[in-house]
Amino acid sequence: MITNDAIVALVRATMPDAEVEIFDRTGTMDHFNIGVKSAAFAGKTLIEQHRMVYGALKAAHGDGRIHAIELTTTVAE
Repeated sequence: MITNDAIVALVRATMPDAEVEIFDRTGTMDHFNIGVKSAAFAGKTLIEQHRMVYGALKAAHGDGRIHAIELTTTVAE
């Protein structure tokens, strides 16, 4: 289990400008829809953008605090 604030902190540790929206899909605090908007995505493919976010969340995913993520990324202007 992980809090929304902890997810935001993990993402912003690698992308400080990130706007992060989180929705708990199951009410169990481990399945999330996550939207991230950041200027760091500029010039990156969608796969590269997703890899950046998954990289930021790797520890929480690896230790089971996050079980599943449905991810949306957007380039901030």
